Amino acid sequence: MSEKKEITLLYKWIGMILSMLLVADITYAQTAMINVASRKAISLNGEWNVILDPTGIGEWRQIWLENKAKSKTDFVEYSFEGSPTLKVPGDFNSQMPELTYFEGVVWYKKEFSCTPVKNKRLFIHFGAVNYLATVYLNGKKIGSHEGGFTPFQFEITEGVRSGINALVVKVDNKRLQNGLPGLGYDWLNYGGITRDVNLIQTATTYIEDYSIQLIKGSRKEVKGWIKLNGVNREQTVKIQIPELGLAYSAKSDRMGLAKLHFTGAFKLWSLENPKRYRVSVESETDSINDEIGFRNVEVAGSRVLLNGKVVFLKGINIHEENPYKGARAFSKEDAILLLNQAKALCCNMVRLVHYPHNEHIINEAEKMGLMVWSELPVYQHIEFSDTAVVSKMDLMLKEMIRRDRNRCTVVIWSLSNETYDGTPNRTKALATLTQVCRQLDSTRLITHVTNSQSYNNNSFKVVDSLYKYADIISINEYIGWYMPWQGKPENVSWKMAFPGKPVFISEFGGEALFGNVSGAADEAASWREEYQQQIYINQLKMFNNIPNLCGVAPWLLFDYRSLGRMHPVYQKGYNRKGLLSEKGEKKLAWYTMEQYYKRK
Repeated sequence: MSEKKEITLLYKWIGMILSMLLVADITYAQTAMINVASRKAISLNGEWNVILDPTGIGEWRQIWLENKAKSKTDFVEYSFEGSPTLKVPGDFNSQMPELTYFEGVVWYKKEFSCTPVKNKRLFIHFGAVNYLATVYLNGKKIGSHEGGFTPFQFEITEGVRSGINALVVKVDNKRLQNGLPGLGYDWLNYGGITRDVNLIQTATTYIEDYSIQLIKGSRKEVKGWIKLNGVNREQTVKIQIPELGLAYSAKSDRMGLAKLHFTGAFKLWSLENPKRYRVSVESETDSINDEIGFRNVEVAGSRVLLNGKVVFLKGINIHEENPYKGARAFSKEDAILLLNQAKALCCNMVRLVHYPHNEHIINEAEKMGLMVWSELPVYQHIEFSDTAVVSKMDLMLKEMIRRDRNRCTVVIWSLSNETYDGTPNRTKALATLTQVCRQLDSTRLITHVTNSQSYNNNSFKVVDSLYKYADIISINEYIGWYMPWQGKPENVSWKMAFPGKPVFISEFGGEALFGNVSGAADEAASWREEYQQQIYINQLKMFNNIPNLCGVAPWLLFDYRSLGRMHPVYQKGYNRKGLLSEKGEKKLAWYTMEQYYKRK
């Protein structure tokens, strides 16, 4: 084929693709700007009118147009006027009894007043919406976003009008076979606009993103960048840390990217002294402030080091749920409630499962001196052979890292949980994702959590192809609950496929109903606290034999809501593996784990 024919064919293909996109009317959300707290923002939180749409007919009725009857013979079979309201942020399941277990479509509407300002840009920023969000402004679709736990935004500079504006959001939390997570998972599928919504005003060219962290292995050297968004992207940018008397300037290129490289006499963020510095980021057209800590986390042989010192990761698993309310956690108060209990257990790390949690818990953990493990919702039964799934993983990874890359409290990115070696394209897809993660952020550790190890003759054989790509081998095991002990716990032996790497027990435990004293204490079916406590006693004996053990995390802090837990007497819709009940009552296993951590 001649070069001319190849070019002609290429243009035909490009034309076909563009035509398909135009016909499909595909508009996607923009990856969100970071550090919303430092922006000029108007909160759109509060009461939103809602229309429940269990049959999904609202799309056909074009609810976003808010049609009105124009003549005496007209009628319209929907209305936001007179409709119930829901609080935003918040899940819809805990706010209306009829929505307790609902998975489907709810339409939200919020009116806001706006006066557009010349030479200023406006954005609608969502902290998170679970799971699919389609957004309309003044009757016109402005875009959509998939993923229930990461932020997104839309620019509305051209679509907003002076005076009252109507924002309508179609929220759909139905499970998708090619969603992340997929169809089956062990937590309540809280739907709704679950995190903050803000109207943000910026300059025509604004600071969109930045990376300011120590390079791995250094305690004084920062390599990073600032990214400008707008028409005038070639500017002088400045970083200032007044407490250190530090000022650094650079020039951004035509793409708005300015590279940073400087040193400072930092007091490092640590568990004992969670030091953070006030940092100002400035361009010629914009400025924002941040509180940033500096620390170094790395693996040296079989050990994890924080600021060059060996640290044993004393973890606890936490779901994003306020146990006392039985609702999705979203606020600073929720975060403090959960983290205070982790501190009371003598933890130094929280594993935030199985999806990125809200920014409040990240910020509060950083202030408290708690390390954070943040995780993607790549959870069991994912269809890695579906190219759409692979694209979604890539986008969610980038959104997760982008939001929290400057939060020194985050020390581990977990890219998957309980996936299986034999799943088509699984290892290839996750190996590629790991490579992307390292390119985006080289300052943190990466892990993949597995539960595919074999246990025979009181011996564990830990083999998984993903461990080749991980910094830490992370294992979920439930000896004593889902499988019985095959011998004395202190005699369990371990064989690792990658014997030189640190090993982390990321889940273990069993269920018990707080206060339950009926039934045999040595039978799992009794659901007694004593049985759960004995699991912990035995597990702690076994830990002494695990080679290269760098940390553990019980499953989990509080009992939490899960539709798959159907025992009418003991579970009642709750996973009862918590060390605390949903009312905050301490089970016997709490004290066993607390003493272990105190000794560590």
